[in-house]
Amino acid sequence: QVQLVESGGRSVQTGGSLRLSCAALGGTFADYNMAWFRRPPGKERELVAAITSGGHTNYADFVKGRFTIAIENANHTMWMQMNGLKSEDTAVYSCAASPLPVGSGDWFKYPYWGQGTQVTDY
Repeated sequence: QVQLVESGGRSVQTGGSLRLSCAALGGTFADYNMAWFRRPPGKERELVAAITSGGHTNYADFVKGRFTIAIENANHTMWMQMNGLKSEDTAVYSCAASPLPVGSGDWFKYPYWGQGTQVTDY
């Protein structure tokens, strides 16, 4: 069982950049399909980006061209580079892991979650 710990969330000026990290404690990402989800204030959880154990990436339309997701297996870390931040990017961001393939947006199929980190655009 893998434990996930996010970091990097903070307040950022509109148009700025931020990198979120998700560390795997007691495990490795090599056997997991990973994703970043977010929950904006008063809204439902939504998929931001996903990466399979084979390295295939998938991005929500609202972040394509602005966000990049990647895994550093040597450091047991997944990160997401966020550029060109907008007000609508304000949310709690959480990383999630699944040992099985997961359909896009099926957050309920990810058994492992981090505690979340707050990103605020101002």
